[in-house]
Amino acid sequence: MSTIASTAEAARRELGSSLNGELIGPDDASYNEGRAVFNAMIDRRPALIVRPTDTASVSAAVGFGRSHDLPIAVRGGGHNGGGLGVVDDGIVIDLSSMDTVAVDPGSRTVRVGGGATWGKVDTATNQHGMATPSGIISTTGVGGLTLGGGIGHLARGYGLSIDSLLEAEVVLASGEIVTASADENSDLHWALRGGGGNFGVVTAFTFRTHPVSNVMAGPTFWPMERSGEILQWYREFQPSLPREMTGFFAYLTVPPVAPFPEELHMKQVCGVVWCYNGDAASSEELFAPVLATEPLMHGVGEMPFPMIQSAFDGLYPKGEQWYWRADFVRELSDDAIAAHVAHGSKLPTWKSTMHLYPIDGAVHDVASSDSAFAYRDAGWAEVIVGVDPDPANADMIRQWTVDYYDATHPYSAGGAYVNFMMDEGQERVQATYGANYDRLTKVKAAYDPDNTFHVNQNIRPA
Repeated sequence: MSTIASTAEAARRELGSSLNGELIGPDDASYNEGRAVFNAMIDRRPALIVRPTDTASVSAAVGFGRSHDLPIAVRGGGHNGGGLGVVDDGIVIDLSSMDTVAVDPGSRTVRVGGGATWGKVDTATNQHGMATPSGIISTTGVGGLTLGGGIGHLARGYGLSIDSLLEAEVVLASGEIVTASADENSDLHWALRGGGGNFGVVTAFTFRTHPVSNVMAGPTFWPMERSGEILQWYREFQPSLPREMTGFFAYLTVPPVAPFPEELHMKQVCGVVWCYNGDAASSEELFAPVLATEPLMHGVGEMPFPMIQSAFDGLYPKGEQWYWRADFVRELSDDAIAAHVAHGSKLPTWKSTMHLYPIDGAVHDVASSDSAFAYRDAGWAEVIVGVDPDPANADMIRQWTVDYYDATHPYSAGGAYVNFMMDEGQERVQATYGANYDRLTKVKAAYDPDNTFHVNQNIRPA
């Protein structure tokens, strides 16, 4: 019997009836499906996959991993670019069965299971005219996105996802189940808000919600050869907008599907994807300067918020090759824009892209020291991703991504959004947390002194 197979057998013997959920070993039919994450460039073989259905079972799984000295990976939605929801020869705690969403309209809060995806949250809260800030793809897991910060369409108006995180239920490395909030384990609450999965397994989140119902949203496209001009216009226009309106810049290829005009299908363009959470009647005035730039297409219309949140779901399904690089950017200089034009205008595959997400408005209202998320003073979060379904193109998309990053990184703020990082080394992790890193190492020492949770962008205990 192989080592990893014997681990699964040991888990069945030792956990037995104490674990509610599913145990999957290498010999089980569902093993290959269970070990697969969103990024098909990641191919790892865990010794055991546990799909618990309650918090006590998560605690039991953590205890089993520790007693057998197994590395522990925690998976919510499985979207992490670096594939940190799976680990070779270790245990994967897959929270996907813990995906309940309960909205309390009276308190304007929502309690979310650690394995839920944002699409389920968006659907539930939208029924009450509410939303919690999240990302831009609804199949993303609530846990991973939140613990890294949570950048998306609503950030300028309502802050990062972590700025609405009221409380978290956490399984610690010791197996103890604790609550982290402003009033209870406040140091842990501080660290969870941007510090990733370093401190325990979050089995439930309680968020504040905000008024969001229908939005004016959609893309505007310009010819690729105008991208330098449009980036210069965008760097001035976007920060001048009211907080209710945001737009992220992108280099992209127009998907060959409706509602995009056929003459634009598979055409490389630059664009901005807008979301205005305000009065539809006033949007005409706000978008007038956009139309004055004479775009190829302006596809903004009124829609329920979950519609713009799920707009990219079909374009980016699970199981394609992804390679990521990212940075925070304080300002877009002319030299930085020239570097973007040189590389962004040469997309290697039709799904490859670069996005610049605005980091201002309500995000700037919170001090950098008030949560683990350190780059509150950034202007944008930049992400470069080479994407393609064909494994034969993996080296090509990786090289384009790295070359692009090398050209733009000198103009960055130094660190990156942890949810956009691959395995880039300890120095990069420290740069990402900046002045908050030392405090994070102390919280880590208090809650996970043995670094049990190290399959992440790791913060090492002091």
